[in-house]
Amino acid sequence: MRKSNIVSKPLAWLLTLFLATLVVGCGGGSSSGSAPVGSAASGPVGTACAGAGCVNLGSAANYVILAKTGVSTVPASVVTGNIGLSPAARVFLTGWSLVGEPTDTAYTSTQVVGGGHLYAADMVGGTTTVDLTTAVGDMQTAYTAAAGMAGGPCPGVGALGGSTLAAGNYTCAVNVSINSNLTLNGTATDVWVFQITGTLTQAGATQVLLTGGALPENVFWQVSGNVDIGTTALMQGVILGQTLINMQAGSTANGRLLAQSAVTINQATVTVP
Repeated sequence: MRKSNIVSKPLAWLLTLFLATLVVGCGGGSSSGSAPVGSAASGPVGTACAGAGCVNLGSAANYVILAKTGVSTVPASVVTGNIGLSPAARVFLTGWSLVGEPTDTAYTSTQVVGGGHLYAADMVGGTTTVDLTTAVGDMQTAYTAAAGMAGGPCPGVGALGGSTLAAGNYTCAVNVSINSNLTLNGTATDVWVFQITGTLTQAGATQVLLTGGALPENVFWQVSGNVDIGTTALMQGVILGQTLINMQAGSTANGRLLAQSAVTINQATVTVP
């Protein structure tokens, strides 16, 4: 009887420990929303492009907003997904009312929802710095790849408003404007790539509409100049910007804002596709 007790007590302790581990593991995210140590892409990362002609975003796809010099907001914006900034430091994440966590891996903000986090290059926790460096490199590689794709004529000589466009690559060696609604019509595996050597300007209250099953993750805007999304406008797709991406008051983007400079949003809504 004594021997049985000696054996059963350690077994009971091991069983208790195992069950406790299962409970912790099943808990997933905490109510505080802080990122797990070592993970610089905790939170919703969205859906990858599916179809022939996709631009490979690499690890940049872990972020809904990614920039090199700054990411600023005028409250209250609503961002679903992760925000990354590198090589600039956390001081250039402005307007977010950042909430830190003990390991210095990530921030949370009331303006970043759905489990998303904010990351900056000078965070010392986990692999945040390394992950951001890789993501920024992948963003630049994606920009170069998109710019190098074979493309067709630019619709409307850059005036895209009022057009309905099938899938394809469109090369615009001009400034591009969307002054009225633009419709992209295709299936869930169709891909659009807009190669723009100038600026991209979308007028206020206009919309990029996706019909026939088209998906925002399959639309790419490769833009050398500034991108400006007007007041209350709706943009859809992945913006690969070499310079500033600006979203004016009340505008919405279903997609990603990936800038080799800065991203500024003003009471805007950005949702990872």
